[in-house]
Amino acid sequence: KVKIIKLFEENKERYGYRRIHSLLRKDNIIVSEKIVRQIMKDNNLVVKVRKHKKYSSYQGEISEAARNIINRDFHSEKPNVKVLTDITEFSIPAGKVYLSPIVDCFDGMIPSWTVSTNPNADLVNSMLDDYHSKLKEDDKPIVHSDRGCHYRWPGWINRMNKYGYTRSMSKKGCSPDNSACEGFFGRMKNEMFYGRNFVGVTIETFIEIINDYIIWYNTKRIKASLGYLSPMEYRQSLGLI
Repeated sequence: KVKIIKLFEENKERYGYRRIHSLLRKDNIIVSEKIVRQIMKDNNLVVKVRKHKKYSSYQGEISEAARNIINRDFHSEKPNVKVLTDITEFSIPAGKVYLSPIVDCFDGMIPSWTVSTNPNADLVNSMLDDYHSKLKEDDKPIVHSDRGCHYRWPGWINRMNKYGYTRSMSKKGCSPDNSACEGFFGRMKNEMFYGRNFVGVTIETFIEIINDYIIWYNTKRIKASLGYLSPMEYRQSLGLI
């Protein structure tokens, strides 16, 4: 019981009973999932969950939309082949903050992201520049987005062409077409935003909280689909990094 409570608190109340159970097994503590679930229930160790309203940057068909190449196939055999991007908004008493990440379909890694108080073109363009700086010369991913204005403006299109990347876009108003990226936003907000009090937290501090979360997500947060390894641990296990 004490170990379960400790693991729950160490992971900032973000893990349900399955992930706690996998951590116990890593520590050679053998106990059934059913018992872990019951102990967590008895001690009110509950992960906060809340539905969120999606941020939208759609401003009409301001330029020709790219074809939906991904077509809801979010499986990838290698990193940097299929990646997703989108923008999400956080509203706290001090103001609004916007996050633009790249999500790799291979393992959910967030290789690049930008955070800003202004959802302008630079938010996505600088993120793409940073992502490009980390790739090998022969990496030419498909980059999938929704139909938001950021991905229809010349700055984004010119960069995509210059880097040799392939654009892919969701159908109009069709959230499932980018569900893997929206899934990341949902998990992130459930684990570090919803149900938490940010009164008195400055914008600068909140941006640090976002950055810290994504670093933790990449390096520490275990995923069942990766054999209860984090994306970083998974890549290390395959000799990719």
